[in-house]
Amino acid sequence: MKFEVNRKLLAHSDRVKSTDIHPTETWMLASLYNGRCHIWDYENQQLFKTFEVCDLPVRAAKFIPRKNWIITGSDDMQIRIFNYNTLERVHQFEAHSDYIRSIAVH
Repeated sequence: MKFEVNRKLLAHSDRVKSTDIHPTETWMLASLYNGRCHIWDYENQQLFKTFEVCDLPVRAAKFIPRKNWIITGSDDMQIRIFNYNTLERVHQFEAHSDYIRSIAVH
């Protein structure tokens, strides 16, 4: 049996790289391979907010509720902090000489 390729379809991947649950809101944070973060309201099953972090995969993201922040780590070795109410970037710095694969907040 021989197969012939008639058309090739390409799409940008939205693979989820990390998730976090807000401790008091009904929000789930997902960081994506396409460089974005999504905040979902899991009770309503609706996308609540979305924002671009960078052009590379965002492998780690966490809520910091006491500051109303989201902290992200990505393949450009940058840590970025966003206000999750306004989505404004609060701070950014190079944190590592390799991909940032996880974040722990305490």
